[in-house]
Amino acid sequence: MFGSEKSAANMDVVREGGSDPGGEKHNDEFAVLEATESGNAQYGTTRRALKSRHIQLIALGGCIGTGLFVGTGSTLSTVGPAPLFMAFVIISGVVWSVMNSLAEMTAYLPVQGVSVPYYLNRFFEPSLAFAAGWNYWYSYAMLVAAEVSAASVVIQYWTTSVPVAVWITIILVVIVCLNTFVVSWYGESEFWFASIKIIAIIGLIILGIVLFFGGGPNHDRLGFRYWKNPPGAFKSYAAPGNTGKFLAFWTALIRSGFAFVLSPELVTIAAGETEAPRRNIPKAGRRFIYRLIVFYILGTLVISVIVSSDDPDLLKAVSSGKTNAGASPFVLGIQRAGIPVLNHIINGVILTSAWSAGNSFLFAGSRSLYSLAITNQAPKIFRTCNKHGVPYVAVLFTAALACLVYLSVSAGSASVFTWFLNLTTISGFIAWVVLFMGYLRFRKALIYHNMLDARPYKTPLQPYSTWVTMILLVLLCLTNGFQVFFPGKFSAASFLAAYITIPIFAVLYLGHKIWFRTPWVYPVSKIDIFSGKEDADRLEEEDIPPVPRNVFEKVWFWIA
Repeated sequence: MFGSEKSAANMDVVREGGSDPGGEKHNDEFAVLEATESGNAQYGTTRRALKSRHIQLIALGGCIGTGLFVGTGSTLSTVGPAPLFMAFVIISGVVWSVMNSLAEMTAYLPVQGVSVPYYLNRFFEPSLAFAAGWNYWYSYAMLVAAEVSAASVVIQYWTTSVPVAVWITIILVVIVCLNTFVVSWYGESEFWFASIKIIAIIGLIILGIVLFFGGGPNHDRLGFRYWKNPPGAFKSYAAPGNTGKFLAFWTALIRSGFAFVLSPELVTIAAGETEAPRRNIPKAGRRFIYRLIVFYILGTLVISVIVSSDDPDLLKAVSSGKTNAGASPFVLGIQRAGIPVLNHIINGVILTSAWSAGNSFLFAGSRSLYSLAITNQAPKIFRTCNKHGVPYVAVLFTAALACLVYLSVSAGSASVFTWFLNLTTISGFIAWVVLFMGYLRFRKALIYHNMLDARPYKTPLQPYSTWVTMILLVLLCLTNGFQVFFPGKFSAASFLAAYITIPIFAVLYLGHKIWFRTPWVYPVSKIDIFSGKEDADRLEEEDIPPVPRNVFEKVWFWIA
């Protein structure tokens, strides 16, 4: 599409590794581009300017935003501590499985312009890649808007004398500048942003442990008080008894997705611009489980310990739609412990997190659009890179859609943030379902060619974890808005927010398939798993890992 006029209707055989005079590898009807061929003299190409420490910190903290610091408060007040904690444990397992599948494919083929849709275009079929690619792009743009909206409200915690639109403009301009000129600017900014978030979360977890044992100023030993005292570990949701408790858990499972959504993909998207990808991508993949356990699982456990689900200030903040420190369960629990000033510090951390997440999502959205362009599924102009290898046209176009955040000026940031949350969560679940479909075809092709052992990075429990996770995600997609079907709960706005992404994805997929008459799926024997591998092998052979000279460097090289 957008530059490929070849139709699948007249194609009976897919040529593996074929080439045309222009140097493009193809599978007859749709282009599959090698790393060295993703750009040309007219459009330019991306460059490998992200260092190991950039990719490791991006993997650890790049997308930690308001979902963890603030969004957990709303879920806690609705369902109680046990469903919140259980949901984050299970979704952490889902994201771990996503990261494993992504890391295997990315370490095998870390080509320039790489993305999940790129792999779908190679391993599954073009229509699914087209729909997934545009789904990724508008989801990332919406996530930019969501985080910018949250950041603008966070600033209002200190002052309301400056209009929200001014803060939105300042935040957008800064993240656009960080993403437009040199990719190392993005990498460097995320290195420091992520460092701040990681230090803050670890500090909050340590503080939570201290409060658990009564080490706060008021010496009140919390223990698991809020799991035992009324309203208890579970708050029934939408129905009484055990049914209500299960629905509370399921609601938490759906809502918790926003804290994780589309974050593992950042590692894959950055792979095409990362030095030594065969060394750094597996390293990031292995470390990802630590991020999930420490930041999300331990983080929500601390939340469930230090603040009650019926805390009056929490309920007030949630009902008023606050998205700043006033709605953060971390801050409320600390205030209850009698610790002054910390609310302002944590509000600063929340601001940094929202700003950083918006920065990362703009990077991811622009590279998703660039990847669509180099596979001829978006206009060629989005291939255009500046002299530093940044696809600036894609950056600016993604930022333009993110300007929907200005709706929050008139509609109210709380309601707009809720819309962004609902739309991006279900889009993320759909994206992960199709990602797993692509991974399973990739794995079958490797088995067919006796290449399964040639994977540079191998993960456990495959392919069983992929199948289980994919089934769970399908259920979450279908039941995302179950609340609207209860008597007296239906509203058109809620229904659309919960399900509009599904028909949009279907229209993109079926429209592309009907127009281009693409196959339902490539035969396993015709899947191209070789184009670009030679370049990746060469990069791996040329890579010289740094050798630590002392204990400090040994620790640092392990981290970054």
